[in-house]
This record gives sequence, C-alpha cells and structure tokens, in this order.
Amino acid sequence: MRIAFLVAPEGTEQVELTDPWQAVRDAGGDPVLVSTKQGEIQAFDHLDKADKFAVDRTVADLASSADGFDALVLPGGVANPDLLRTDPDAVAFVKDFFTRGLPVAAICHAPWTLVEADVVRDRTLTSWPSLATDIRNAGGTWVDEQVKVCTAGPNVLVTSRRPDDLKAFDAALLKLVSGT
Repeated sequence: MRIAFLVAPEGTEQVELTDPWQAVRDAGGDPVLVSTKQGEIQAFDHLDKADKFAVDRTVADLASSADGFDALVLPGGVANPDLLRTDPDAVAFVKDFFTRGLPVAAICHAPWTLVEADVVRDRTLTSWPSLATDIRNAGGTWVDEQVKVCTAGPNVLVTSRRPDDLKAFDAALLKLVSGT
C-alpha cells in the first residue's frame, strides 16, 4: 500500500499530516510525501510554524500522474490547499486519482483542492465548516459529520472536518486501503 500525501511547501496542519502518515506506516504501508517543490515543507500548528519534513517527490517529477500509488491523502491547514489549488500540476495529480478510480482521503480545508479539481460534483463530503458553500457551489453535498465515506463516484472519497476527527479519519482510510 503506497500512499501519496500531497502538501504545499508551507501551510499544512502538521497533525493532519503526521497522524495519518503514522497510521499508514503502522499498518505496513509506504507513505510518500509529494509536494510542488523539492526540499522541505514547513508544517504548521494552526498559525504557528511547526516542524519541517523532507519531500520525497514533486508532482512535476511524477508527471502529475497517480501511477504507482494506491491512494491519496490530502492533509488540511488553511494555506496548504489554497496553495495547492493554484498549482496546475497538483490539481492534475489529484484529478488523476479520481480518473483512475483510486481512493482519496481529505481532511479539514483540503477539499478546496478537490473543488478546484472539479471532482466533488454529485459527491457527499464533509470538511471544515467554512468550506460548505464552496462544496455546494461546486455541485457537492456538504454534511457535518466526523467522517464521511462517499462511494457515489468513480472512486471512494473519505473526508473529515478537523483534527479532532483524526481517529475516525485514520480508521476509515486504513479500512479503505486495506480492503477490510
């Protein structure tokens, strides 16, 4: 189980990266940190700088292709998805997971990138509450739930609202990628 974690060079909510990352590792998976630039990403704890993490691959290196991955995780943070949705390679990378029918899991503000990739139409998902109007305007249905697993589309989409939902988010992600 090789899982891509797509993040911008800065602005990722650290716990929304590290918690699912560790869950994937603990389950025997291979998490891969993908970003739009080489080097390191700067994670945040809300609005404060937290740790830096080494980038494994860039979306340009991958030719914006999901080839070789079993699933995609999109951590949140306010700035992270806002930066990703302005990068055409990152948007194409996300969209390719949907085109290939591969699972995607997004938490907190991460669905902004899904909106930009035009993949929420006719899907039901959750997010940080301030994204509800954006999701509805993009043709999706927003719900206020700890975790939402949507199978009404070309792939399975797992979404959660906030860091407090990480336990449920991780469990749904692992169930999805392990096939159990």
